[in-house]
Amino acid sequence: MMLMYSRETPEGPSADEVEYLIRTHGAVVADAKTRGALLAVEGLKPTKTATTVRVARDGKPLVIDGPFAETKEQLAGFYILECRNLDEAIEWAKRIPTSCKGDSGCIEIRPVADLPHPPEMA
Repeated sequence: MMLMYSRETPEGPSADEVEYLIRTHGAVVADAKTRGALLAVEGLKPTKTATTVRVARDGKPLVIDGPFAETKEQLAGFYILECRNLDEAIEWAKRIPTSCKGDSGCIEIRPVADLPHPPEMA
C-alpha cells in the first residue's frame, strides 16, 4: 500500500495543480491497470471533513471532529498495488505526483498485512 501524504493549504490547490495531479495520477493508474498491478486507488477529502473515534480511559467512545493528529502533512489518499518486491514498490512510488518533491509531501510504502478473514469476507 502506498499512502500519499501532502500538505493541505486553506486555499487548496490551484487550477494548474489540479490539472497536473489529474493528468499524472491518471497516467500512473492507467499504467498500473495495464500491468495488472492496480488493486485500488482513492483520494481522500480534506482533513476538515475527518472524524476521529477514540476509546477513552473509561471505555466509552470519544468522537472528535477533525483528523487523528495535527501534522505538517496529511494523508491525502492511497494506492494498493501488487508488487513483486520493495524495489518495484519504490519505482511506482517515485511516479506518484505527490511524492517528496521539495516539501510538498511523500509516499509511505507499507506491505498489507496477511490477516485471516472471517468466512463471510472470503
